[in-house]
Order: sequence, then structure tokens, then C-alpha cells
Amino acid sequence: MKSRFITLILLAAATISAMAQQALFSGGTVTSPEINPDNSVTFRLFSPKAITVELEGDFLPDTLRSVKMEEGKDGVWSFTTQPLDPELYSYNFVVNGMRQLDPSNIYQNRDVATWTNIFIIKGDKGSRGDLYSVNDVPHGNLSKVWYDSPTLGLNRRMTIYTPPGYEKGKNYPVLYLLHGSGGDENAWSELGRAAQILDNLIAAGKAVPMIVVMTNGNPNCAAAPGEWDFGMYQPRFQGGVELPKAKASMEESFLDIVNYVEKNYKVAKNKQHRAICGLSMGGLHSFQISKRFPDKFDYIGLFSAAIRIGGDQKIPLPERMRADKEFNKEMETLFNVNKPKLYWIAIGNTDFLYENNKEYRDYLDSKGFPYEYVETSGGHIWRNWRIYLTDFAQKIFK
Repeated sequence: MKSRFITLILLAAATISAMAQQALFSGGTVTSPEINPDNSVTFRLFSPKAITVELEGDFLPDTLRSVKMEEGKDGVWSFTTQPLDPELYSYNFVVNGMRQLDPSNIYQNRDVATWTNIFIIKGDKGSRGDLYSVNDVPHGNLSKVWYDSPTLGLNRRMTIYTPPGYEKGKNYPVLYLLHGSGGDENAWSELGRAAQILDNLIAAGKAVPMIVVMTNGNPNCAAAPGEWDFGMYQPRFQGGVELPKAKASMEESFLDIVNYVEKNYKVAKNKQHRAICGLSMGGLHSFQISKRFPDKFDYIGLFSAAIRIGGDQKIPLPERMRADKEFNKEMETLFNVNKPKLYWIAIGNTDFLYENNKEYRDYLDSKGFPYEYVETSGGHIWRNWRIYLTDFAQKIFK
């Protein structure tokens, strides 16, 4: 009896061990996604017991949230798109009403708390898909850097890109690149493909070698979720887990970042060699930081920015901008005294912040403050923000 009990224990242990090691030897049972010669893409999922399988993806027409996949005789569901333009795309499956990732595709991105699979249609040299790809060009380095923020009373983390050949050069310009609400210091390097974009633009001679500082714009957090001592909490776009209260704002603490970079990296320490830009909440931060410190940045980029100022929020923004004496003084100091070389605004024509940006541009026009404006199709999406970074990086420090 004792011998039989020991045998059962050994069999159970072997089963657990096999389960623990299974991932070493298992792989996708089908090929998915498969990029066809005409740049159409075939998706496949082996799910013989499924009743319905749908495909969701940002390559589908705006009128479609999803498309139905067809089941073959072998239990493999499939769908083939029309030919796609060069770009980075994301997608997922919906099986029997439940969202799931593609088990045959290991390439994934997290946006706040949502994971999606990704793939790239590369296209010709210089196309968007090519710029977002890892190519055979000299590569810069990405570092996760911890720094002390006396203003926030925290040891915090940021991501820093140093260009190819950084060790041999000196007096590099610096681009401070800020993420949106729900993001963190990983957002621009992972979702935004910042390192690939800069590598490829620098290699093509379209952008000057620069350092790119990707900050964490949440002043109550030290780093991305699960990567600091607060633990493995669930990230939220807004609300959710009760995080520590910040001792100061992102704007108030921003010079802690600039001071660390200029003390520890080979950079030029003047406004002619500093740029700041950001998307959505990061665009708001760029807007506020640039007017708070008007002598620090010669290049300012607002990507789908949330434009906000103080005062009674029930009063329309145009009225508050006209009436706020402190705001007008800051803007006049920025534009008329410090005169940035580039003030760049970009937004999609279906972005929910489009009217907010139009009101801000009307104010700039009424004051005669110079800016460049770019309007693209689409809404509040990473596809636009990658385009904006690509364009903005080619305009600065020249």
C-alpha cells in the first residue's frame, strides 16, 4: 500500500513537472498571421469546439468592429484581409464571445490593461512599416534608468534612448517624449516604436542623433505597474487601485528629470538643444511645462493634446483663456520673449479632442502666436502618434 502511494505521488509530480515545462516544447499549431505576397494577411485559429470566432483589428474598416472567421473541416478558423498598407497593426480574436489573443503569435503589446497581438507590413524603404521595423542599421541603446526626484520624494524610473555612437560624441540634443493617460515609461518604446523610428531616421540622415527621454508622467508612481515596490496592481486608464498621493505635479517636478539628464549624459545644456512633446495627457504636460518654463525648450510638440487651464471648468475654454491674466502673461513670455523655433500641433480629424484643439488654435491665432499645424485622418490612436513622432523628430535641432 505504501509503495502504491509513493508511486501515485511520483506520477503526480511528473505530471506537474511536464505541465511546467510544456511551454519549452509547445508551439502554434497553425501559422497566424501569414502575410501574403500582395500584403493581404491571413489569420488562423485552431479551435475545433468553438461555435463562433471573430477577428477584431485596427486594419478593419471604421464601420466594422469585427468580422466573422470561417471554420474549415480541420477545426481551423480563418479570415483573409484585403491588401494592407505598410504599417504596424494590432488585433485579437473573439471566441464564443470571449476575447483572446492569437496563440500562434508571440508578438504582443500592452496598452494600459489591454493586450493585443501585433504584426508589421513592412513595405518599401522609408514607408511607415519600414520605419517601425528593426532594420540592418546602427542601433541606439534603450536603458531603464532610476533617478531621484527630490520634488516628489521618490526614486523613479524613466526610459532613455541614446543614439548609435553615443559613446564617441558629445553635446547631444535631448527630446523629452511624454506618454498619455494610463501609460508609463514603457509606452513610447513599446507601443510607439520610438527606438526603431529614431534608429531608422538617423541612419537615413533624416534626423540628427539625439537622446530621447521617455518619462513616467504619473507623479504618484515610481515606475510602470508591477515594476516598483507598490506591487503587481491592475493598471487603469482612470481610477481603480488606490495609489499613493503625489507630493507635487508632473509640471512642478519636471526639472528633476532635466537636471538628472544634464548631470549624467553628454548633452548640450541650453534651450536650443532641448525639445519636449507628448500625446494626449503628455501633450497637456508639454503645453503646461513649456509655458511654466518658457526659457527651457526651443521645440514644443502637442500630439492630440488635452488643452486645459485653471479656473471654473464650467466656463468654456475660449472664455477662460481670454480672461485669465496669468495664462496670457505666460503665453506672451513664451512666444514674444523666448520665441521657440517650433511650436507644433497635430491631431486626427475624428479625435475626441479635436474641438478642444481648435479652440486653442483660435486663441493662438487671435494673439498672432506662430505655430505649425498638422491634421491627419483617424482619432486618438497610436497609429497617429507614431506618425507625429516620425514627423516631429525630423524637424527639430536643425
